[in-house]
Amino acid sequence: MMTAAQYEESLRKLNLVVYMFGKRIENPVDHPMIRPSMNAVAKTYEMAGLPEFQDTMTAISHLTGKRINRFTHIHQSREDLIQKTKMGRLMGAHTACCFQRCVGMDSLNALSIVTYDIDARYGTSYNKRFLKYLSFVQENDLICDGAMTDPKGDRSLPPSGQPDPDMYLHVVEERKDGIVVRGAKAHQTGAVNSHEIIVMPTISMKKEDRDYAISFALQSDTKGITYIVGRQSCDTRKLEDNPMDTGNQTYGGHEALVVFDDVFVPWERVFMYKEYDFAGSLVEKFASYHRQSYACKTGVGDVLIGASQTIAEYNGTLKASHIKDKIIEMNQLNETLYCGSLSCAAEGHKEPSGTYSVNTLLANVSKQNVTRFPYEIARLAQDIAGGLMVTLPSEADFRSPEIGKWLEKYCQGSKDVPVENRMRILRLIENLTLGTAAVGYLTESMHGAGSPQAQRIMISRQVNMKEKQAYAKKLCNIKE
Repeated sequence: MMTAAQYEESLRKLNLVVYMFGKRIENPVDHPMIRPSMNAVAKTYEMAGLPEFQDTMTAISHLTGKRINRFTHIHQSREDLIQKTKMGRLMGAHTACCFQRCVGMDSLNALSIVTYDIDARYGTSYNKRFLKYLSFVQENDLICDGAMTDPKGDRSLPPSGQPDPDMYLHVVEERKDGIVVRGAKAHQTGAVNSHEIIVMPTISMKKEDRDYAISFALQSDTKGITYIVGRQSCDTRKLEDNPMDTGNQTYGGHEALVVFDDVFVPWERVFMYKEYDFAGSLVEKFASYHRQSYACKTGVGDVLIGASQTIAEYNGTLKASHIKDKIIEMNQLNETLYCGSLSCAAEGHKEPSGTYSVNTLLANVSKQNVTRFPYEIARLAQDIAGGLMVTLPSEADFRSPEIGKWLEKYCQGSKDVPVENRMRILRLIENLTLGTAAVGYLTESMHGAGSPQAQRIMISRQVNMKEKQAYAKKLCNIKE
């Protein structure tokens, strides 16, 4: 397994084409707006190397028998699924942001199932290709960006019906040695920090959409791939010489639009090619895994609850009954999120490929709660913090020889707490609920792993309503 330092060095060897604010970023690793997200990924390597976290952060490869980072592992039991949930919470608590490896892990596991199923129906050799690729990823402890979400264009039209065919990534040319693809993948968390990109279809498809039913993997700096980093609230604070104003001074996240401009993919890296009848299955398997992965929000919630308790102490309000009750409510909501992720893992099952998959119904219920509870937790945190969270002057003002003395005087809370400590915890709460981390905590909770409606559709499909009706009718003696 790589160390955090080796991971950073591996990124420096890549020749990524990255743009931000209309200009190419020649050195993404050291760019102040990207570096915090790289630090979050590096933490997954650091934690995997610590003996106290070995059971949670690592696993034994079913291919090689070697110890590997759990983010590259294929689940072999319900216990693996449970450890995945624990790992998500642990990493969320240690970074308070998205640590960017879950999508790749979930992509690998979904493909381990679906490539096997395609081969069973059509006699293809996708699973053999995939397992060779998986060995490569595990042996080198690589970061994989799972790229599923297409721009989609007009949502009322299928991929093949779009006025611009590039609104969904598709095959534009077939060659003897591979295929050429064109399109884009949106909302790609941590893409610039990845070694590999794993592309998957984004929706179920019909025969006329078969050119869009493709899955493959490429090195992230493959010719023709361009990364355009998106904006986040308060993101340029990272460019200032006021580190306390960022709230979370070490870690953060980023999203990117990844453009594929006639990119060549060799056949050995293709895992689905026009098997449109399996596109929906791959989407469903991936989505279920990824909806379980939102246990990470429980870890971030741990940080926000801890910050709320701290600011209540600093404000001198901790003994107020309504403050105590709000913090109890935050904990109840946060632990309920954790319960959801654990339950879909504990109710997991073995697929024909040998991979263990989560319970689809419970995974979607878990993620549906994630679209709601973090918003209430954040609202309560802002309530407890008070208005100073959004009117607090900058670090530079506090350091000013002219006005700093007034801020030290008028921003004092509890007399035993330094003003700087109060400022730091308020900035962290701001970061988690309004700033750059809010993208990873709140907005990602809403739209990550599919929209809330996508989960509701899956819940309606998975619930056995006939069985529920039968229970009710039997108890009141209805005979039909």
